[in-house]
Amino acid sequence: MNPIAIVSAMHDELSKVLELMPDEQKQIRAGREFWLGHLHNQAVVVVLSGIGKVAAATTATLLIEHFGVDRILFTGVAGALGQDVKIGDMVIADSFLHHDLDASPLFPRYEIPGYGTSTLKADENLTHQLVQACNYVLTHLPSDMDAGVIETFSLQSPQLHQGLVVSGDCFVSSARASQQLQTELPLALAVEMEGAAFAQVCHDYGIPFAAVRTMSDKADDEATLDFTRFLAEVASHFSMRVVDRWLFSLNTAP
Repeated sequence: MNPIAIVSAMHDELSKVLELMPDEQKQIRAGREFWLGHLHNQAVVVVLSGIGKVAAATTATLLIEHFGVDRILFTGVAGALGQDVKIGDMVIADSFLHHDLDASPLFPRYEIPGYGTSTLKADENLTHQLVQACNYVLTHLPSDMDAGVIETFSLQSPQLHQGLVVSGDCFVSSARASQQLQTELPLALAVEMEGAAFAQVCHDYGIPFAAVRTMSDKADDEATLDFTRFLAEVASHFSMRVVDRWLFSLNTAP
């Protein structure tokens, strides 16, 4: 059976997932540490992609070409753009767009040259499984997470959203930049730096891809406040719980 890839951009987003693996073995390729092992009897490859779209594309290609994965799940943090999307909420992408891609006048703004579209779809089946896993995690959040952390980050009732996630090679951390994205791409729920690149590579290879992001900030002037603590105490917990529940459900499916 081909392995499943679990990917994040930064270490704290995946640290707790690695703690769950009983038999992980490290391989190094292109300067990246790939951890091979099992979770819930599923063969998995866990890796940090690095930050940005080029790093993401390199990692995705290695996962497919060298490790032969047949599904890729990306989990981590992002900045909230949607009006109803709050810090601590989860966003599952149903589609991805490069918000910094502009080959006009040769092609319309945002359109990927040669693809005839600006958006890349997430895999429907994988996304459906992810929705179920996230709903389970959010339902059980009060009993699974420290009450002090819940209070500190106002996580009393985080919500799950599904929609467009946009990617670019810049960390959006000003109200002006955030508002510009909201105006130009009103359907975008979240902004990050890797998803669209993964989606494009997976589209080219025909590999199912899905992504879930926990909102660490509002992509505004306060985007860096308590980011490290949120990453360690909230996002890593969410990622671990979602991955654990998703793989458990695959193992128990009839």
